[in-house]
Amino acid sequence: MDASPSPAPSPSRNEEIVRLPEAVERCIKRIRDEKNQPPLAKSARKMLLQIGEQSSLRILSTILSSNKPIYSFTGFVSHLVKKDNPNLLTTHSSPRLSSPPSTSTSPHAPLRLKSIRSQLSFEDETQEKTSPCVRSQLSLTGQHREIEHSATISQQLMVLSKLEYRKLFLVLSYIRRQKLEAVITPDGARDISSMKGIPMDVFENEIWNQYGQRFCDKADRIQYLDWDSGKTHIYYCHVCQDGGYYFKGPILNNTRTHLQRSLGDDNILIVKFLEDGASLTGNIVKEGIHVGLRRYQFFVFKDERIKVKKKQMEKEKKAIYSAVKCYFVRIDSISPYEEDYVLSRKTISEARRLFMHIHTLSTIEKYMARFALILSKTIKLDLNFAAVTIERIEDIPFQDENGSIVYDEDGKPILHTDGTGYISEDLAKKCPKDFTTAKYITNNNFEQITCHKREAEERNKEPPLLMQCRLFHDGVAVKGTLLINKKLKPGTIQVRPSMIKVDKDPTLPNNETFNSLEIVAISHRPGRNNLSKYLISLLSYGGVPRQFFLDLLTNALDETRHVFSNKRAALRVASNNDGLDFGFMAQRMISSVIPLNEPYLQLCLSNLESGERTKLKEARIPVGDSFYLMGTADPTGLLNNDEVCVILANGQVSGKVLVYRNPGMHFGDIHIMEAVYVNEMEAFIGDAKYGIFFSTKGCQSAAYEMATGDFDGDMYWVSRNTELLKYFKSNEPWSRVYSIPDSEKRNPQKLSDLELEHELFQLLLQARRPSFGMSTAADSWLTFMDRLLTLGDDRATEKDSLKRKIIQLIDIYYDALDAPKSGKKVEVPNELRAEMFPHHMEKGIDFSYHSASILGQIYDRVKAFKNESELTKEIWKLPCFDTPIPETYITDWKDRYENYRKEMTQILQSSYESKNDAAADLIKKYKQLLYDAPDMEESAKDTEVIYKEAIAIYHVTYDYATSHGVEKCSFAWRVAGSALCNLYAWSFAGPRRKPLTISQSVLRELLN
Repeated sequence: MDASPSPAPSPSRNEEIVRLPEAVERCIKRIRDEKNQPPLAKSARKMLLQIGEQSSLRILSTILSSNKPIYSFTGFVSHLVKKDNPNLLTTHSSPRLSSPPSTSTSPHAPLRLKSIRSQLSFEDETQEKTSPCVRSQLSLTGQHREIEHSATISQQLMVLSKLEYRKLFLVLSYIRRQKLEAVITPDGARDISSMKGIPMDVFENEIWNQYGQRFCDKADRIQYLDWDSGKTHIYYCHVCQDGGYYFKGPILNNTRTHLQRSLGDDNILIVKFLEDGASLTGNIVKEGIHVGLRRYQFFVFKDERIKVKKKQMEKEKKAIYSAVKCYFVRIDSISPYEEDYVLSRKTISEARRLFMHIHTLSTIEKYMARFALILSKTIKLDLNFAAVTIERIEDIPFQDENGSIVYDEDGKPILHTDGTGYISEDLAKKCPKDFTTAKYITNNNFEQITCHKREAEERNKEPPLLMQCRLFHDGVAVKGTLLINKKLKPGTIQVRPSMIKVDKDPTLPNNETFNSLEIVAISHRPGRNNLSKYLISLLSYGGVPRQFFLDLLTNALDETRHVFSNKRAALRVASNNDGLDFGFMAQRMISSVIPLNEPYLQLCLSNLESGERTKLKEARIPVGDSFYLMGTADPTGLLNNDEVCVILANGQVSGKVLVYRNPGMHFGDIHIMEAVYVNEMEAFIGDAKYGIFFSTKGCQSAAYEMATGDFDGDMYWVSRNTELLKYFKSNEPWSRVYSIPDSEKRNPQKLSDLELEHELFQLLLQARRPSFGMSTAADSWLTFMDRLLTLGDDRATEKDSLKRKIIQLIDIYYDALDAPKSGKKVEVPNELRAEMFPHHMEKGIDFSYHSASILGQIYDRVKAFKNESELTKEIWKLPCFDTPIPETYITDWKDRYENYRKEMTQILQSSYESKNDAAADLIKKYKQLLYDAPDMEESAKDTEVIYKEAIAIYHVTYDYATSHGVEKCSFAWRVAGSALCNLYAWSFAGPRRKPLTISQSVLRELLN
């Protein structure tokens, strides 16, 4: 092929030659030759001349790599140039290829149908069909304008826009990146529209059969049994490297955020950038994403990247990029079938101010970090803010012996009360009693509990001691904890300045805002406590002998050794994991006297035993008399600096305790403190339980000395273990030695709306770049600490060198923790980076050495441990269930079990994130068929009928499992477990004894 540039088109009398750079001319010639295209028209050549050589080559490369037919070379080039350069002038007096005009465009530009056409993959303006004039009222600049469009929405899209939004989205999701008009004919669109009244599950099945199975992998099918259950609908958009995108959803989820409650699920689009492509993704962030006739604009992002090891970076690159989620919100629509909603005719800045007056912040980094508070998964308390008083009270600062306030290295006062306030008892009682369960039920169901039922619950329950919350009110955003205060008047919340992350703009009128009190977590009964590599390292440095940890390990391994033969050991392991399906079911089966060698119970125990050994290998060893408790400041003002007040199940405790906060890494981060009884505490908190209170006196605070701990929800490790207290000697507490310089601060208040969106997008791009400062510092710290613990006193020089490195790494790590808000660029210097790692860190044989430290010994012992018992592979049935039952029950449940297997296979093969929820919902469906209720305890169905059907399920499932594996037995126990356990327990008890019911918490307490 001739590589020389093609000659420019011959000029007519009135036409000048438009010459382009040689590289551009070569690319044009290649497209003409390979794709059989006519010469590029002068108008398109002028446009390429204006945007510059590099931009021209990028656009032409896109055309060259496209697999779609090109109907008009000139039209395609013009479309792509205009798409990337919406402000491009049609004439240019002095084009310069070396300095192309800016491609930036206002994020508030009005929605144009030409832009919509581009997003629908119209490649040639001649391909579109004209529909009647569409009149829409749009404004992204705050001015109400009426724009009349005279053409250009396809018939198919106009017809499909009549559908309920989730149905339209499902259609678009199932055609993937195909052009709508190429896949669905006008008649096909009318056929789809005619189904708008049918149930969602039927609609999904029809669309899948017609379109989904042609363009989607089977794993991407979206099937639910409870489309109308009130669960959160999540809508995804996946952006590819070339700037194209496709939709996925709706996906049902059990949790909800303040953003979703305020705007509605269908007005939020979660955008995932699958790979790096800054220039193309930038256009999407600036121009928005079109879903049908709606336009969604960039609103907020949240970094949810999994912390990956450096050597895994390349293979997990796609996952890293996609884990940074952007949340786009609907900002306008030109559909004649939709009414205005709360963000209609608002700018993005105005929309954000409905949540908080975020524009008052002074740095761009804090701007997005604070605004992302609206993305926390929470429970909303049902408050009438007109009847609630929100008061501001002062923080209590550190003060020296002269009464002067103590400041940190950044010149900010250090506070005893950082992040904590108060809430009156009546408001605290509105928090659901079983918060963990309530957080994952459909929020609509929780928030729509009848007043009568809620009032009865509030009268009969003790409120939580502490609530970690997000409070949004009149433009103010509050983050922290609220301590119950019985002294407050009803309907009162008190917040401190340290809790206020975004303050009200007093110059703005008192317009409507999305007011809400959102609960993230509450203080609760602590579960079984495990040590960690960090804690073991620090405790070892503080004098705790190796044998203490090895004895703990031996006891834990012995417990797993006997899990298949000793009921107490099995029940302990099961009760310590009752949050897992296997743990709960094993606990229930053992408590019902089902023998330990029962096939499915053996499977449960095997999984639990494997999980326990994995935790032990990672040095997560259980330790007694130790707890994690939420921390707060002493409301009485009576505690001294070396004292704490600890409240457990039976009230306040007294005596010496060790206190530590994750992720503390300093030698002095574990404090020895005195737990004291404070009589005056009851007047504030009543009988509320589970928390630790720190002193508000003087110029020191143990909480602050533990990696600058505060009280906005931090959990503190508290140990009363007598052996630990006997051996451990405290070290000098942490104080900063090294500090990373502040980065240049960018003040959003000095930026225009356009400049602000540009800066926020740059912040997004920065977040999408993998950062290993924190993980590198942590890995190097653990490596040096591991080495330090193995050196004797004769290696003093090397020990001192290691200590200096460790102390510097600690400060770097603590800076990295705060980097998203501070904007600091955290990197670990080469001289502080470990090159070889102890083998227990599992970095690979080429990067590891065998460590003789306590952590290395723990790892080796667990690896060498062999369980003497083996999992029973034979499947047999309990004789108790060998009773005659009507054949009709067997037949019915055979059919249902076959359907279940098909449905579960589809769910498990799916790729959407909430498939675990979908699997749980499927089990609920079959439990409902058995009990006519969610479970046996709530059923009004004849008990004898339930038992017979349960036995039928048992036989059908076990007969199938005989040839397909013991895992298949799970259906019987997950669906009919309540009935089968009850039936077996009563059968075993005999006529003169009755089974005894005992709560999980009491059982756990007795066993531990």
